[in-house]
Amino acid sequence: MAVRFEFATAGRIMVGPGRAAELPGVLAGLGSRVLVCTGASPERHAGLLADLGVPAAVFPVAGEPTVDLARAGLAAAREHGTDVVAAVGGGSDPLDYLEVVGSGRQITKPAAPCVAVPTTAGTGAEVTANAVLAVPAHQVKASLRSALMIPRVALVDPLLTASCPPPVTASAGLDALTQCLEPFVSVRASPLTDGVAREGLRRAGMGLRAAYADGGDLGARADMAMCSLLGGMALANAKLGAVHGLAGVIGGTADVPHGMACAALLVPVIEANVRALRSGRPAGPGLTPLDRYTETARLLTGEAAASVEDGLAWIRETLALFAVPGLAAFGLEPEHADDVAAKAMTSSSMQGNPVALSHDELKAILLQAL
Repeated sequence: MAVRFEFATAGRIMVGPGRAAELPGVLAGLGSRVLVCTGASPERHAGLLADLGVPAAVFPVAGEPTVDLARAGLAAAREHGTDVVAAVGGGSDPLDYLEVVGSGRQITKPAAPCVAVPTTAGTGAEVTANAVLAVPAHQVKASLRSALMIPRVALVDPLLTASCPPPVTASAGLDALTQCLEPFVSVRASPLTDGVAREGLRRAGMGLRAAYADGGDLGARADMAMCSLLGGMALANAKLGAVHGLAGVIGGTADVPHGMACAALLVPVIEANVRALRSGRPAGPGLTPLDRYTETARLLTGEAAASVEDGLAWIRETLALFAVPGLAAFGLEPEHADDVAAKAMTSSSMQGNPVALSHDELKAILLQAL
């Protein structure tokens, strides 16, 4: 049966060790004044930023971005006369366009050209159409979303991730794994997203533990850079699921790093989905998620006969190896469960989950993840 789908990604994707050195030439072809958004420590990539070939202003982002930080970045861009943005690592009021807590207006004007240069292997933001902002007043994270926001160029150099310490490698890598797994079982999966998600999961199985054990293992770093890139392409076109539906609310409720939230939720969500599917609850049209979960287990473990339970065991072993704590370690309490579950029910990420989960099931997942 013929399928109908769309696939949007960055206009140009450049991948390989050392390719970050090509950034000045890329920027010169896109604009004349650049705003460089970096992580909290721009000096980490001082060599890369030393000579970009065009006048540059640096805007550090100390943590996960908020609405107020987005406003400050917009003001800095206008003050500098920016016509191109370089995101290295990390018009109107953003609330006008935010989903869930804002009016969700459609973005109609193209953004300034953006060159995305990831320095961690996790979010896949270099090829996604959305920006996630924390909204403290509503205790939630919400998205701005438009194909007009996809970066013009994604410049993926795994050498830039080699300096990531093990905790960052773990958190980012578990996020990347989840962002390949959820689109793979999503009700909005397509042949194209299936292909990139499969390869991303295979790379995670080979590279995640190795990159954590030895940050200088450039083969493992390359695997995880590809896992992150492929996960970004998959999620941008097939949606996510209950892990991210809950994680977005949790991140606005407590100070939980996004990757750690995904890690704590991953096993309980898979178990809840599998339990519902095995009980006969219908999946999305044309979807065979139990087979997808089995295939995921085989891709992660490298074992041709692996079962869903073997895949869950591999994930649990990885979480133990990385010493991933429960969500209670970040201040989340059982009394938060009802509110988090209620808010997660309205999340756009929940639309991709392979089976509809109830409020009580989401609450039970959260309590298990504590």
